[in-house]
Amino acid sequence: MAERKKLSADLAVIGAGSAGLSAAAGAAMLGLKVVLFERHEMGGDCLNFGCVPSKALLSAAKAAHAPAEAAKLGVTLGPAAVDWAGVKAHIARTIETIAPIDSQERFEGLGVTVIRESARFADPRTVVSETAEVRARRIIIATGSRAFIPPLPGLEGIPYFTNETIFSAAVFPERLVILGGGPIGLEMAQAFTRLGSKVTVAEMGRALARSDAGHAKLALEELRAEGCVILEGHKANRVSGEASGLTLHAVGPDGEVEIPGSHLLVAAGRQAVLDGLDLDAGGVAHDAKGVSVGDTLRSRSNRRVWALGDVAGREQFTHVAGWHASVFVRRAFFKQGSRADSLPVPEVTYTSPEIAQIGLTEAVARERFGEAVKTSAFPFNDNDRAIAEGKTLGEAKLVLHKGKLVGVSIIGEGAGEIIQLAGLAMSNGLKLTALTNFISPYPTRTEALKRAASAYFTPTVFGPAARRLVGILQRIP
Repeated sequence: MAERKKLSADLAVIGAGSAGLSAAAGAAMLGLKVVLFERHEMGGDCLNFGCVPSKALLSAAKAAHAPAEAAKLGVTLGPAAVDWAGVKAHIARTIETIAPIDSQERFEGLGVTVIRESARFADPRTVVSETAEVRARRIIIATGSRAFIPPLPGLEGIPYFTNETIFSAAVFPERLVILGGGPIGLEMAQAFTRLGSKVTVAEMGRALARSDAGHAKLALEELRAEGCVILEGHKANRVSGEASGLTLHAVGPDGEVEIPGSHLLVAAGRQAVLDGLDLDAGGVAHDAKGVSVGDTLRSRSNRRVWALGDVAGREQFTHVAGWHASVFVRRAFFKQGSRADSLPVPEVTYTSPEIAQIGLTEAVARERFGEAVKTSAFPFNDNDRAIAEGKTLGEAKLVLHKGKLVGVSIIGEGAGEIIQLAGLAMSNGLKLTALTNFISPYPTRTEALKRAASAYFTPTVFGPAARRLVGILQRIP
């Protein structure tokens, strides 16, 4: 093997996903010397196998479902004809359109040295790859996560999909079995159901367990009404069959059930990617969840090392990875006190209806604060825009503790867009009155959030004390 090229850097980054790219770009634009390692695709999981292709697929599925939606509005469309090759082409075009922002060429244009090789620690401040040895002032681990594959008997002998392979499946899955009823599992369940697949989801607990329980129930009812079979409380115990046909065996409340299918998608969670990093050589403490860090995202055992994104063992979202990069740049280069937990994290499940959440759900808030928790909600069946569109399912719910907004849960069309107003209020410590003291354009769905906030104050503003006060004030000329 040829001798490695020796480099020095202000920052070495392992992983070119959202967190690694954002941190590398920030450092480079500040004039620092940056070396970026990536062994697979630039853009990481989100661009190539996650957020981007999944939303492209959901858009295709929404188009396939359009005739059913149009009929409710008095418009008759012909039945949808799905071309799987065409759907995959749409997904590929979407990735290709977004890819340049994450490309090697762009980052090299920023002054970043990009090395498309696997990297590992040689010592606490040195990272090496096949051709390079980088001694760095600071090192970021941003290797992301991959699908968790459970130790299920029989699974090793059956071809199965993960999020890395499902979007490029050579053959459309006519009977798709999905292991896992979280956001990824149910987004894919609805998408493939709308595209024509017979889908069954097996979930060992409650599907969409992180969401507001009532909102999750509404979403599941919609998915089931569209033809998706969702089995909650069913723990998979083995897989049998072969490539031409498989059976997932699961134990539910009434005993073991057999779930036949043509294809299997494993969506049972994510695990941090730590293999090949030789973290022990770098003196970097870690466990099964990822690199051991505090709220500063700095390694607990090696002060030169930071972990950003999924590998930090915290929330696994692309937008959180981007926030982690911001925390790193602020702390490492500007010496500010930014922390990973300083802002509430929004979550969106992109089923139809969408489910959005920020802060605490009602159930979690009641566990923490007890009877001091109050809620205020406004349903979309009272929202004029929702009525006009014929999509009135859902509500905006505020969760409050002693009058302070501690959580917002929304289910309905556009929930992921509406939740951002709540995020702005909560992230900046605004009082609940801020959600009432603005002019909301009519008719919009976001008005539901304002109406929910206003509803909280209705007993006070229009109660007996207010009426008495107004009665007195009216006597003043």
